[in-house]
Amino acid sequence: MTETTQSAGTAAPARTRRARGTRTPRPAAAVPPADAKELTGYYRQMLLIRRFEERAARAYTEAKIGGYCHLNLGEEATVVGLLEALRPTDYLFTNYREHGYALAKGISADRVMAELYGRSTGVSKGWGGSMHLFDAEARLLGGYGIVGGQVPLAAGAALAVSYKGGDEVVMCHMGDGTTAIGAFHESLNIAGLWDLPVVFVVINNGLGMGTTVENSSAEPELYKRGAAYRMESARVDGTDVVAVRDAARLAVERARVESKPYLLEAVSPRLKGHSVVDPARYRSKEEKESLKAADPLARMALELEEAGILSHEARDELDAEVTAEVDAAAAFADASPAPDVSTLFDYTYATPVPGELRRLPADPVFRA
Repeated sequence: MTETTQSAGTAAPARTRRARGTRTPRPAAAVPPADAKELTGYYRQMLLIRRFEERAARAYTEAKIGGYCHLNLGEEATVVGLLEALRPTDYLFTNYREHGYALAKGISADRVMAELYGRSTGVSKGWGGSMHLFDAEARLLGGYGIVGGQVPLAAGAALAVSYKGGDEVVMCHMGDGTTAIGAFHESLNIAGLWDLPVVFVVINNGLGMGTTVENSSAEPELYKRGAAYRMESARVDGTDVVAVRDAARLAVERARVESKPYLLEAVSPRLKGHSVVDPARYRSKEEKESLKAADPLARMALELEEAGILSHEARDELDAEVTAEVDAAAAFADASPAPDVSTLFDYTYATPVPGELRRLPADPVFRA
């Protein structure tokens, strides 16, 4: 189910718009129902994300993945539903919990796993790791480790699209904690003022690390924050892939056709701790049991079986196929070389910069 709200009050006064290109308006498309083939496809994508993240957790304990590692376990329906609303030419910004988004954007499991392993065959050539996946060709413009760091950049990308008169949409994901920082409010304000084609998506998993949203936000229904910027907004059940898809399609269509920003909140509890090393001791036994009952993958498997779309046997075959794909990705990452130290500074700047410092930590400041 989806809740929607629009800001109340008097009509917005006329204001001077920033000069930019024009779009050709098109009528909003009706949301088609999902058929058996689509539903099976959604389930497969969700299963791929689940098995990939489980394998990533295992690799972390084996010391094959370094640094921080945040998983999409429990958020698979949200990930798949959101990405189903985008075209391949649309842009995606996300935060550090982004493995599933990269997979759903069409990037191969091989390249994503190799990046987690810090190998040169990874999407960021091995220099980004778990929190900094990037693929310009797939238009995944980064996972960001700084809370909210991606939000102003997404607004800037939407301004560029708008200025050029393109019909691409920018989607920007963030956690619930991001809604409390200044960059969130500044970006939504600018997007509202300049009518930018951007969809801001808050993935509300109920916790900012270990603090509940209710204890950290005076307004825990986060989608309502769009009202301050006269921005249409909605809240959707993030465990229902079709509900997320339909809500995201409406948001994306508004951004594409009308060049209007949108704030979408997906309530999508995570099954594990904030990161791989977080044992989530702040959760009670009863809460953990309720999370298992809300598992979107188990829920969809049951619904598909009851609808006669995917039998238990067919589901096992699909699971074996996906597990083999993930195992192959892990083998690919294991066999891939680490990046050469000489490439450390290759992507510091997009273009050459005169006088750029390329000194390694052990090198002297001045050379003889």
